[in-house]
Amino acid sequence: MTDKRASKRTRQKIIVHLTDRTLQDLIAIEEHSIATWGKRVANRYMGDFESALQRLSDNPDLLRAEPDMHNSLYFYRVNKHLLVCDIQTKAIFVLTVLHANMDIPERLLELEPTLSLEVQMLHQQLVKSAKRKR
Repeated sequence: MTDKRASKRTRQKIIVHLTDRTLQDLIAIEEHSIATWGKRVANRYMGDFESALQRLSDNPDLLRAEPDMHNSLYFYRVNKHLLVCDIQTKAIFVLTVLHANMDIPERLLELEPTLSLEVQMLHQQLVKSAKRKR
């Protein structure tokens, strides 16, 4: 019998990458939070995002597929927002951050053409990076 805790400790962390769109989303969320609830609440909320990204790095199995929304994207809830992600072998790409009150499938359709292109470019960059490290 194997010790699951030992296998988790030896498992390599997954690198979490944020796209430019994600960074813009987080800046907008922070600005809105400061304007609405103040800097202390905004800092706590942004800390929640940082903690979530660390959790995903430690345990990518926390991401959930939602086939009704999109067949190749994965989601993770952070308070009232969803991280929209693409998973690769050794990396998670956070593509955008959406508010849970949005019509998520509709918003994904709006983003679809550029979102798919971003995913392709990220995959290519990951492959190039892996080849350079060999």
